[in-house]
Amino acid sequence: MAEPVYVILGATGGIGSALCRRLVGAGARLTIAAHDCKRVRALGTELGVHALSIDATCSTHVERCFAEAMSEHGRIDGVANCVGSFLLKPAHLTTDDEWNAALATNLTSAFLTVRAAVRAMTRTGGAVVLLSSAAARLGIANHEAIAAAKAGVIGLMLSAAASYAGRRIRVNAVAPGLVRTALTEALTGAETTLQASAALHPLGRIGEPDEVASAIAWLLDPAQAWVTGQVFGIDGGLATVRSRA
Repeated sequence: MAEPVYVILGATGGIGSALCRRLVGAGARLTIAAHDCKRVRALGTELGVHALSIDATCSTHVERCFAEAMSEHGRIDGVANCVGSFLLKPAHLTTDDEWNAALATNLTSAFLTVRAAVRAMTRTGGAVVLLSSAAARLGIANHEAIAAAKAGVIGLMLSAAASYAGRRIRVNAVAPGLVRTALTEALTGAETTLQASAALHPLGRIGEPDEVASAIAWLLDPAQAWVTGQVFGIDGGLATVRSRA
């Protein structure tokens, strides 16, 4: 069987880079994309894969990414959007710019990814995995903008899964709890906030990037050909479980 070909957006983040390393280790061919030119090129060189610097909130950039991936590899078997941001503020302290940025980074980038992906895979089928959040499924204080954007990702995923099932394009989402990445360092970098955050998760700790990456890789795998329209909570039970105090 030919090596699978995947496009990974948001490739230089904690989850994205863990996913890229996992997929390459399993023999996949990749086109990776991220905003920071130096970081994405360095990751591309490390892994020996095709790397692009793009703005994932810009439709022409996303379309160029997929066009270059098709030119480089001849096909695309799966796509993961690991683009995201983190904003811990209540609604009354959130500015217009912060709100718009949260929607663009988390929801618009997901929509542009889905649109480009289904155009690229319309004849061959494939898989799309989007990144939501436990905050989209559970009311957590001070997450209004991010929760709204990530809930939009779930709605997008469900509708796209219905629209493109007939073309054998599977669309799913993962919804992590708090994961130890550079993006969340404000919470995970100090022992007091780390312990408080860990205590919210029934399994008693926060997540690691590779734990989320493992689930995304599983969903991308053609072996999961009967899985679509699902949200997988990779969250230590945060959104669904209440442990005994």
